[in-house]
Amino acid sequence: MGENASFWESLIYAHPTCATWKQEAEGSIYHLASILFVVGFMGGSGFFGLLYVFSLLGLGFLCSSVWAWLDVCAADIFSWNFILFAICFVQFVYVTYQVRSVAFDREFQELYSALFQPLGISLTVYRKIVLCCDAEVITLEKEHCYAMQGKTPIDKLSLLVSGRIRVTVDGEFLHYIFPLQFLDSPEWDSLRPTEEGIFQVTLTAETDCRYVAWRRKKLYLLFAKHHFISRLFSILIGSDIAEKLYALNDRVHVGQGFRYDIRLPNFYHVALPETPPVQVSHHHLQRGSPRCKPSGVTNCSS
Repeated sequence: MGENASFWESLIYAHPTCATWKQEAEGSIYHLASILFVVGFMGGSGFFGLLYVFSLLGLGFLCSSVWAWLDVCAADIFSWNFILFAICFVQFVYVTYQVRSVAFDREFQELYSALFQPLGISLTVYRKIVLCCDAEVITLEKEHCYAMQGKTPIDKLSLLVSGRIRVTVDGEFLHYIFPLQFLDSPEWDSLRPTEEGIFQVTLTAETDCRYVAWRRKKLYLLFAKHHFISRLFSILIGSDIAEKLYALNDRVHVGQGFRYDIRLPNFYHVALPETPPVQVSHHHLQRGSPRCKPSGVTNCSS
């Protein structure tokens, strides 16, 4: 116990206390370094936040090195500050290289800002998603078909970047697909990874369109390697399917002022006994046709 006390006493009292304080202030370089330190530690997160922090801290350590070399004339203070400046410089170069390696074309950058960044997806994760589609945006000219009913195989998942797609079945209009919506989310969700299928609807470009496409096999391989990306797409696809179903729901009614609600199919059998029950044909019950409108439901536009 006595040895510990003597150690702390020697640590505290070994050096004389400051009897007098220096009257003149340090030079402007010292104060500039302090300001850079304060501002630098206010940086945020992410790549650009790291660039902000390392750049200002590096400048602060550089100013401290100049101050130690010119005003203090202390080799140890200069050495430590210069080493810290070198570390910040190396980190700044490394982060800059990472930022450049995840740079995207304008359309992919806009897609990230509109869809993936609000979900908190980092640029490194987004880069894996972009590389999976070969960083390619495909053009679909006006009145050209993306898929034809009963003919086109379901072999990819596509996301509309610009334009508008018209969805029809047997020549009857169902709904539109707008930018930032998947073109074939119902078809994708209807099949297991090992299954194959064909479109039961026709998708036609109503304007010149641009979309991003991921091949099924390649995307499933990405899901197997990165479960976080798999959960992300599962959420996006589920939300997209719900929007398409409610787009159909807004276009139909069941008579006597009642609007058809896909959440309450049994309600109409009780509330409207004289109305023929909504029947869904065996063809519409097949997997892969969540877009199809139930027969027996009146179209609002007719």
